[in-house]
Amino acid sequence: MAKPNKKGPTKTVEVLCAGCKTQLFKYRKGGKDALVKCFKERITKDFTNEPCICPQCKVQFARDTLVRGTPAYKIIGGKVTAK
Repeated sequence: MAKPNKKGPTKTVEVLCAGCKTQLFKYRKGGKDALVKCFKERITKDFTNEPCICPQCKVQFARDTLVRGTPAYKIIGGKVTAK
């Protein structure tokens, strides 16, 4: 499998916690589908104190993993919304 494009998409979305609506990070997302994974290199601004944990309600919203050899966050279903 190919690695994701380094330059990446230009469309930026805000990733929010589904429970408390706290902004987690800004992410350059490609495509129109649901947010399943976030490549770390595409995160433009990170508002979290600890990786994968909401700073407000302390709920884990993702898992730290490798996707196609690239570091990424695998989103847990229903924990975040992209706006």
